Amino acid sequence: MREIILIKYGELALKGLNRNTFEDVLLRNIRRRLKNVGAFSYAKAQSTIYITPEADTDAECSALLDAALPRLKKIFGIAALSRALACEKDFSDIAARAIPYLQDVLSNAKTFKVEAKRADKAFPMKSPQICAELGGVLLSHFHHLKVNVTEPDVIVTVEIRDTNAYIHAAKERGAGGLPVGTAGNAMLLLSGGIDSPVAGWMMAKRGLRISAVHFAAPPYTSERARLKVEALCEKLTPWCGSMAFYCVPFTEIQEVLRRECPEEYFTILMRRLMMEIAQQIAKIDDCGALITGESLGQVASQTLHALTCTDAVAKIPVLRPLIGLDKTEITDISRKIDTFETSILPYEDCCTVFTPRHPKLRPKLDEIEAAQAAVNWDDMVAQAVAGTTKKIFALHVTENGGGILI
Repeated sequence: MREIILIKYGELALKGLNRNTFEDVLLRNIRRRLKNVGAFSYAKAQSTIYITPEADTDAECSALLDAALPRLKKIFGIAALSRALACEKDFSDIAARAIPYLQDVLSNAKTFKVEAKRADKAFPMKSPQICAELGGVLLSHFHHLKVNVTEPDVIVTVEIRDTNAYIHAAKERGAGGLPVGTAGNAMLLLSGGIDSPVAGWMMAKRGLRISAVHFAAPPYTSERARLKVEALCEKLTPWCGSMAFYCVPFTEIQEVLRRECPEEYFTILMRRLMMEIAQQIAKIDDCGALITGESLGQVASQTLHALTCTDAVAKIPVLRPLIGLDKTEITDISRKIDTFETSILPYEDCCTVFTPRHPKLRPKLDEIEAAQAAVNWDDMVAQAVAGTTKKIFALHVTENGGGILI
């Protein structure tokens, strides 16, 4: 019984003349994620990638597929995936193999329907005939079943393709989006909160390769706060791939701002400095944009006026994928991608250390620039960049698909 994985992709099929490029990147990402799982062979045709385990026994093949599926479900660019049985392109072989292969899933169902996709038009039976004939075969064996074409418990799919026919009954949703690496590189401003990891995940889903920069302010923030952010990087690697992580010393900068600048402008000035520093570090990884977890109106530094003042220092695009989401929506995504429990650990980040008592909600750019003139801006940026440390988080090789610091 030769079982394989069928990978289907959605919007990649609409990429026209660039489609092969996107497919090649997706296939490279798949190979990289499964490299330490075991041996597989790969082929692609008709908007489908075929992943075949290379093992001697059915049990070994099944074990490889069990290990591969969780990783595949976290690869952007995959719209759907399913384990499928490869058969000869002969209806008698399809019918004979379908009964034992579908035994478990159909024994626990009450209703079903059959769908057929005849990519090979030379196959002598048309799709409606395949559905009717195979449906009859299954009904004759599974006497408890009834056909329900609108809301079946199980959809049995038969695909007639170039070299083989394939049977499957449990299509699963993939991560969707575009393959990581097809849209360029971007630098994520990663705090220890709920929002920024979600923002990075959302932009990786649009094909960006992500690096991360974090601003640490010891002793106001603890070593555990930095380790918390590194743990968030580990949580993101199964989705985003390997990540470069930059940690910026921010204590002296915050102390200078608190000492020399009006308190009501502190947060905006701090955010502007973060943007300046992040842009300099972005050059190291050839990043063409910054990513932040800001949501319009969520806090004082995220009003329209405040964002305008922050963006005025940006020389590359600032991507804010959460800008129109509320906290509940953001939290739901963070739970989905398994960053929520880490994000709510009670270790403060530098943005919360010197929060003004009465922040300016409608700051004006000329007022901010006047306040900024009180400090040696360029020197602070250069000093922070010079003191930045770098680590690489790579895909883990163990069963849970997490990240490991190397």
